[in-house]
Amino acid sequence: MHNSDEDVPAVTRQQLIDDLNLVLSDVDALIKATANQRAVTIKEVRTKAADSVAAMKLRMIAAETGLLNKGKQASKAANDYIRENPWRHMGIVAGVGLLVGLLIGRR
Repeated sequence: MHNSDEDVPAVTRQQLIDDLNLVLSDVDALIKATANQRAVTIKEVRTKAADSVAAMKLRMIAAETGLLNKGKQASKAANDYIRENPWRHMGIVAGVGLLVGLLIGRR
């Protein structure tokens, strides 16, 4: 299931933490309700917990997709920049190599 960027909501770390806390709260309520063995209460709490878990899964997928897209964009931007300025980067690499060689040679 691949979503386009327009379909993926922005998810912050705080939203994920809040969702996880909600899921944990619902699971805790499920455990407490199960201890009393009231069928109606158990069904209601299980439904609420299942809904919370489903929402959390969707947010986690959205967050993963967003992170992957940002990583791909950063990688492409770095690649494009290096391709546009190859001599500059070769000079920087050569300078760093020379500096490392000089430092090793002093030992």
